[in-house]
Amino acid sequence: MITIRLHGPGAGETREIEGRAGQSLMEAAVKANVTGIEADCGGLLTCATCHVYVREPFSSTLPPPTEDEAGMLEFTAAQRRPNSRLSCQIVLDPTTQGLTVDLPPHQH
Repeated sequence: MITIRLHGPGAGETREIEGRAGQSLMEAAVKANVTGIEADCGGLLTCATCHVYVREPFSSTLPPPTEDEAGMLEFTAAQRRPNSRLSCQIVLDPTTQGLTVDLPPHQH
């Protein structure tokens, strides 16, 4: 299992969850009932409601966003940052062990 840390907005709570290799971060978060990842489209890359801010060192080591993901990031409800990603597009594998993300203040 791969451990992921999700920090709530502001002084919000920190959750540590586990996912399996091949699963998206969004799928792991939804399965763990993480508040703050809405995932309205279920991972179809059509809604941007699974927006997260990826912390280093992972932000610079993940594969870059595809053109479709980059386009959908233009529609995030919260401010887009250089480390913004859609969690449905982050596939967990051994290199993502300890992945740490911050949740935006809102998804809608």
